[in-house]
Amino acid sequence: QAQLVESGGGPVQAGGSLKLSCAASGNIGRVCGVGWYRQFPGKTRELVSRIKADGTTIYADSVKGRFTISQDNAKNNQDLQMNSLKTEDSAVYYCNFKAYDKWAVCAHDYWGRGTQVTVSS
Repeated sequence: QAQLVESGGGPVQAGGSLKLSCAASGNIGRVCGVGWYRQFPGKTRELVSRIKADGTTIYADSVKGRFTISQDNAKNNQDLQMNSLKTEDSAVYYCNFKAYDKWAVCAHDYWGRGTQVTVSS
């Protein structure tokens, strides 16, 4: 069974930087996308950034120019470099891996347990 382990969250002052990492282990199958999502208290999980199967990178408007997503060649690890952090970036961040199912559809989602990022002013 696949497992995702996140690291790198924690407290930081506004204007500072953090790097989140996510490592996939176990039988995750053929990866077709990776990404990071975040969840604010009382809100639904929202996309921060993702890399699609064709290599296209997507960023939420609120993080463009500040956050950078990357993936290693083996596609089992991904990072989210977060710079110029703002207090409104405080949330629980979740990593996501997408894999092809048995019908070769990019539809199988794996999630990390989440890591808290707290940005103070």
